[in-house]
Parts: sequence; C-alpha cells; structure tokens
Amino acid sequence: MKLLNRKLEFPSTYVIIFAVTLLAAAATWFVPGGEYVTGDDGVTFVPQESVPQTWQIMTSLYEGFTAQAGIIVFLLIIGGAFWIVNSAKAVDAGIHSFLAFTSRLERFRVLRAVGVNNIVLVLIMLLFSVFGAVFGMSEETIAFTVLIVPLAISMGYDSIVGVCMVYVAAHVGFAGAVLNPFTVGVAQNLSGLPMFSGFEYRLVCWAVLNLAMIIFVLRYAHKVHRDPRRSVMYEADARWREKAADASSKPDVLRTRSSWIAFALSSAAVVLFSIFYADDCTISVGNGTYRAAWLLPSVSLCYIVLSFIALRRNVRYFILTMLLFSVLYLIVGALGYSWYIEEIAALFLALGILSGIAAGYNANRIAREFLEGAKDIFSAALVVGLAAGIIHILENGRVIDTILYSMASGLGEGSKIGSLSAMYGIQTGINLFMPSATAKAALTMPIMAPFSDLIGLSRQATVLAFQFGDGFTNMITPVSGVLIAVLGIAGIPYAKWVRWVWKFILVLIVLGFLLLLPTVLMPLNGFQ
Repeated sequence: MKLLNRKLEFPSTYVIIFAVTLLAAAATWFVPGGEYVTGDDGVTFVPQESVPQTWQIMTSLYEGFTAQAGIIVFLLIIGGAFWIVNSAKAVDAGIHSFLAFTSRLERFRVLRAVGVNNIVLVLIMLLFSVFGAVFGMSEETIAFTVLIVPLAISMGYDSIVGVCMVYVAAHVGFAGAVLNPFTVGVAQNLSGLPMFSGFEYRLVCWAVLNLAMIIFVLRYAHKVHRDPRRSVMYEADARWREKAADASSKPDVLRTRSSWIAFALSSAAVVLFSIFYADDCTISVGNGTYRAAWLLPSVSLCYIVLSFIALRRNVRYFILTMLLFSVLYLIVGALGYSWYIEEIAALFLALGILSGIAAGYNANRIAREFLEGAKDIFSAALVVGLAAGIIHILENGRVIDTILYSMASGLGEGSKIGSLSAMYGIQTGINLFMPSATAKAALTMPIMAPFSDLIGLSRQATVLAFQFGDGFTNMITPVSGVLIAVLGIAGIPYAKWVRWVWKFILVLIVLGFLLLLPTVLMPLNGFQ
C-alpha cells in the first residue's frame, strides 16, 4: 500500500539527460554507421561500420566535460564573480534604485495606461533580440541571466520571465537573424549566395517572430504578476523571492578606503586597453566593415568619469558601475574584437576581484566568496557536461551523419512547398541533437542547396529554412550547453522549462512554416 500511495516524482534534469544518453547509446546498436566526406565532388555520404556504445556511457560525462570545458569554466567564473558582487549588495542597490525610478514614471497617465513594467519588458527583450539578430549573441546570455532574473523577480514576475527577457529574446533574434554571421553568413557562403542578401524579407521575419514573442511573454508575465502562485516556478523561485525581499530596503551607504585602490586599478586598466587596442576595433555590419578607433576611448572615458561620481556617493554604486561597464565592454569586445567566452570570463573575473577590493574584503574573503559562488553554480556545470556526453555517444557510434543522411534522403521529388517544408522539418529535427549552427550548416547546406536547384527552389529559401530550423529548437534541446547553463543559473529545472516553453516553440515552428511560404509564392528581393 505504501508503494501505491507514494507520490510519483517527475524525473530530475540529471535523470532526463542520462535517459537520453542511454537512448543515444541504444541507437548506435541499430542505426547503420556512416559519415560525410568532403572531396572533389563536394560532400558525399560514405557508409561505415557503426561502433555500438556500451561502457562508453560511463565515460560520456568525462568526454562531455572535456568538450564543453570552455562553457563549464566560464560558468564557474561567472558564478564566483557575481557572488562577490552580490555579497556587497551592489545589485540590490541597483534594483532598488531602478524600481524607485519606474514607480515615479507611474505618475504619467500614458505610461500608467500602457504599464511601465510592460514597457521595460518589451525594451529589454528587443535589445537582446537585436543582439541575437546582428552578431549572434548566445553564450553571452549566460552572464546577463545573473542580472536579469533578479530584476524580473523584483518586478513581481518569476525566473521564467527573467530568462525570456534575455535568453529567449536573444535566440528569437538568432532564429530570425538579419546579419548573424554564424547562421546567415555561413549558410549563404556555403550556398554560393551574396553575404546577407535577402535582408529585407529577413527583417520582416524578425519583426513577426518578435511580435509573437512579446505577446506570448507579456500574457504569461501579466498572469504571474496578478497571482504569483500561477507561476510554474512559484515554489522553486522561493530563494529568488527571499533575496528580493532582502533587497527591498535600500542598502546602507558603504564607503571604504580600498575602493579608491579598485578605482585606480580599473581606470589604469581601461586607459592602457584603450591606448594599445583602440585602433584594432573593427565592427562588421552586413557586407561592410567599419573602423571605430574612437569607440574604446569613449567608453573608457565615460567609465572613469561615472565611476568617480559613483564612488563619491556610495561604494555599492561604484561596484554597480563596474558591473554595467563590464557588460558594455562585453558588447564592444564581441562586436569590435571578436571576443568569445575566454575573454568574457577574464573580464568578469577581474570584475569579481575588483568588487571584492572595493567592498573592503581581504584576499581570503575574496577567495571564500568566489568559491561559494562557484559551488552554487556547479550543478549547472555538471548538467552541461552530461548533455555534451549525448553528442559524444552519437559521434563515436558513427550514427549522427547517418541520421542526417536519412533525413535528407527523404526529401523526394515533391512540390516546392512540400520540399521546402521537408527541409525545414529536417533542419528542425537535426537541431535537437546538433545545436551548433556552424557545424550544421557545413553538413547540410552543401546537400540542400544543390537539391533546391533541381526542383526550382530558391537557394535563399533553403537558407531561411536552415535558419529557422536551427534557431527555434535551441530553446528546448537538452544538448544545448547554453540553454542548460542559463536554466542552471536561473534555478529552473529542465522538466519545468519544457513544460512551459513547448507551446511557444510550437508557435514559432508554425510561424516559421508560414513565413517560408512567401519565398515560394511571391517574388521577393534576393529570393529569385
């Protein structure tokens, strides 16, 4: 009777991912092996002996950690750095000031009618969507999640709304990208198309997808704001609400002598950075590349001036200024210097150390706080390693290319709309176990582009099908290290996330299909 009365538990994220790993290993026993080989005739599929996976299941965690070492170390550094910043209550001070500012805006009738919170949500989502559409922001959203989720909680929402404001927005922009070099750029280059051609219709697609996202998120946010218990994360968000409650009262003014040391060190660093690297700043937009030697010195000058003003008021405002300019330097670095997680991790490690110095911590205290933050985020790092192990099993079993080939072979000789729909479905399916846009483009576009010529379909339409198929399911696949990392930081169990997001993903997939139809039925610039 006890067994019958025992409450059934939904599997944890770890159990779900390990189950998928077992399924992937089982597939290596039944799916024939094969691989794509690049030769003089292009990319061809060559059958190979499959390698059934057995004990490799146990080594997949190690291999996953090795493959995703960059993101895992990045996560640990981000967790440690932000723990130091949070221990100084700098973010609390910033959120308190921000909410006080937005409450003052309520006195304006127009803003009150629209809803100040709605305006804030929309503006933040559009900002990150632009980042995703222009330079393919993805991994960078991990760092922003630490900032945006506490803000969403303090505004009366939940952690899911916070993740939507940054991660989902960036990936909707990524899916509907207009200038993203990692999807549009690579796919068009492999298809023999002018870089970033078809810009106009892609801009329309981006606008439609963002409108759908805004409507979907605002409806859910409004429901949670009216009754927090209707949130699927109500119980799990308890720790976030406790932190928000602690930050509800404005922190005391903090002043330390060591904060001036942090100011001097950081100012010297940005000045030297500007002197040695300002001329190297080049920003690529579309087909154009622009030198922006003025950008880095301008940002550095603003940092020094604003940090000096903030430091005279409150050390917490100074730490917050360092945090905000770290985000700004992240954007400048990604756009102008092709920074990736290595440079971003170094930036936030410096932020954590300088924040500790500014708060008056000694070296041991800084180390302790950093380790506490790394410990807090380790569960997310563990899930990233587990998820990467799935890909390792499929690749070692030599079945991942066979799955791709089988899907591509099913295109057949149907109508243009039918074939384009099949391409879209294949790209969507592949993305569930191969979320890397560049790798997927290298494998699929040399196959899809010539096939589109045979049936009289625009290669540009094929690229758009790849783009949509690559982008939407990034937000649900368990093998995406970025998704798992963001959910880990936000404290959202993967099962709860899937339960919430699947309807939105379905809406996006249907919208993607409808947006593909005009590429066949209408004369569009760049799609002939």
